[in-house]
Amino acid sequence: ATAGVAAQAAVPQVPSFGGSGDAAPAADPGNAPYDGRFTFARVRFTPLGGGMSFWGREDSKWDHDFPRAERNFAKILAEVTAVRPYMDGGNVLALDDPDIFKYPVLYLCEPGFWSPTDKEAEALRAYLTKGGFIIFDDFFGAHWTTFEESMRRVLPQARPVRLDASHPIFDSFYHIESLDMQSYGRRAPEFWGIYEDNDPSKRLLSIIGYNNDIGEDWEWSDSGTIPVDVSNQAYKLGVNYLMYAMTH
Repeated sequence: ATAGVAAQAAVPQVPSFGGSGDAAPAADPGNAPYDGRFTFARVRFTPLGGGMSFWGREDSKWDHDFPRAERNFAKILAEVTAVRPYMDGGNVLALDDPDIFKYPVLYLCEPGFWSPTDKEAEALRAYLTKGGFIIFDDFFGAHWTTFEESMRRVLPQARPVRLDASHPIFDSFYHIESLDMQSYGRRAPEFWGIYEDNDPSKRLLSIIGYNNDIGEDWEWSDSGTIPVDVSNQAYKLGVNYLMYAMTH
């Protein structure tokens, strides 16, 4: 099936909204035990500023789009690849939880509100240097400064590198010809990477989706509020990120 057909067919219609960053924070669901399937692993953190939204409501930041984004992405992943994913959302872990080493890929959203503790920074450093991969998503504008400061605590010598469509991560499963995509009314999306030893010939440790929010597009892909071409592009990016991380 084409990606468009898969996105429409694999994800059932859900009549009501939920799990968005604009709603109440998602409750901690408890983590599913390991059973051999790929399980989406989301990073939990204590947000800067106490986690308040523009409307004065509690907003945990890390749980934006959870768990619907994971559920919808798992359906697409199962439809278009041979990966057997855990289908009922995903697991949530703090960076200083030793269980992060059981997961090849981590996802962290709203890194503009992320400031790791010393223990969390040390744990993420160990995770990345031992072969892990992390996806950063859903941050815009001036939040880059906070993100960069936080990453310096994790990898003090790391220097993010701007990626273009020629990078193999954009051809690891789907061939993505252009990175010119929806900007949500802000600046155009940018894609950055962090390499081992800052050497592009070595392993890519992280993909950074700046001025972009693929989790939002996954969450609302079945609601009629996100154009099919936009959600399909977000799914393609997610599948490519995962496939690249699992094979490099």
